[in-house]
Amino acid sequence: MKFRLPPVLGGSTLVAGTAIGAGMLALPMASAGMWFFWSIGLMLLSWLVMLRSSQALLEVSLHFEPGHSFHTIVRELLGPRWSLANGCAVAFVLYTLIYAYVSGGGSIIGQSINSIAGNMPSRPLASLAFALLLTVFIWWSSKAVDRFSILLVGGMVITYLFSISGMMTHLRLEILTDSRGTGGEMIFLWGAVSTYLTSFCFHASVPSLIKYMGKEPHTINASLRYGTIVALICYISWLTAADGNISREDFKAVIAAGGNVGDLMGAAGNNIGSFFILRMLESFSLLAVATSFLGAGLGLFDYMADLCKFDDSRAGRTKTLLVTFAPPILGGIIWPDGFLPAIGWAGLASAFWAVIVPALLLAAGRKKFVSSGYTTPGGRLTAPMLLLYGCFVAVCHTLFVFNLLPMYR
Repeated sequence: MKFRLPPVLGGSTLVAGTAIGAGMLALPMASAGMWFFWSIGLMLLSWLVMLRSSQALLEVSLHFEPGHSFHTIVRELLGPRWSLANGCAVAFVLYTLIYAYVSGGGSIIGQSINSIAGNMPSRPLASLAFALLLTVFIWWSSKAVDRFSILLVGGMVITYLFSISGMMTHLRLEILTDSRGTGGEMIFLWGAVSTYLTSFCFHASVPSLIKYMGKEPHTINASLRYGTIVALICYISWLTAADGNISREDFKAVIAAGGNVGDLMGAAGNNIGSFFILRMLESFSLLAVATSFLGAGLGLFDYMADLCKFDDSRAGRTKTLLVTFAPPILGGIIWPDGFLPAIGWAGLASAFWAVIVPALLLAAGRKKFVSSGYTTPGGRLTAPMLLLYGCFVAVCHTLFVFNLLPMYR
């Protein structure tokens, strides 16, 4: 008799596992200006918006047969131009995230070696070694990625529990509330909205859930709720641990250096002072970046193989590997300090394909189809509210890029 996970548990795990990743490491740096209480408010808003957009995609997807992809649904309801634009946005997000992971992975390796051996290795060399090791698994097969990812996720959960619980024991209330400073300023919230949005990106998994579970809207909807709540709890605990140990002033130096994860680990080490907790935190960060690299990398690898019509032979997979990974790896070597800005840019594109496009799909689907029996919470206001928020994120990020919104320095 084979053991099977309950459908809701399996679906929730898929949603949480897709959402949680290296992007969460950018949250404390992106929110250092607004600080803890504004951060929690923005986190709750981002969670609600991304949950609603995934539920909108669920409502629309139920009108199609199981197995239809996100891009197929966009093409059928919005037309080939929107499908092309959506595909470009997804590809941009994946390329940008892989670059961020190369940058972040190299910085963590460099910081770990420096803190243990007292010698900082070459950042480009550390980034290259990190990326090449992981791309070998992707080049070899999807099965190899799957098995290696299981080991990484298991290690990530263990090190997360050790590091967060350890940081909580060192938490200082005066740092968490910034009692000696301003306690955070709302103006810095607008520059962080795109980074927070990235933390709840899993929407391409909604058609996959329908493919695996069938047209079971209540089961899938429960999976969306519980999976995003798990992610929300992880993010809030991480923000609490980070903001309760690293002061706002200490974050200034991390942000000025480019917002790399290695610098964040160094700041944490200076404040916590525990060798074991710091090693656990570094291990968790490296495993989170590696897991996210494999997930995003495999998705982009399959996308580019289909786009370029490369076969699955060793020669074909080598061509796909070069097209997929050469640009972001080269970028990570040339510009090694781009983790935080890259996560923000990924959030901008995510606002398009994970918020704006689902809003348009929901409006088009309700005009074209009779009700499928499931309706997204919010009624008629859902589509315009999602569209408004997606445009709001895009405007905020654009203003931030052109220095019309201040960065905490």
